[in-house]
Amino acid sequence: MDANRKKNLLHARRKKRVRKRAFGTAERPRMTIFRSLKNIYAQIIDDHEGRTLVAASTRDKGVRETVTYGGNKAAAATVGARLAELAKQKGIEKVTFDRNGYKYHGRVKELADAARKGGLMF
Repeated sequence: MDANRKKNLLHARRKKRVRKRAFGTAERPRMTIFRSLKNIYAQIIDDHEGRTLVAASTRDKGVRETVTYGGNKAAAATVGARLAELAKQKGIEKVTFDRNGYKYHGRVKELADAARKGGLMF
């Protein structure tokens, strides 16, 4: 098995393990993260209805103006703060955190810490 296939397989296993426990309800929706090399995306989802309630990313117009490069910790912190701000406007205070198979460090940790500072509880 080549290195890329093995890496993808291990990520898929971690993702499945996390998703077994993380389920979003109307009272406590699921906050999930996706990170690529150049950008980071986060959304809050109600799994009962299968609807995205709030979303923020480094590609959003408001965030893009403040961030020069979307693939670093500063950009992740900006997205976390923006997501918390949008969630507060929708009346969302508590979420279930879904790290989507990524290790909890670096950009994922920065986004989560910024969302907590913004008022989200998880």
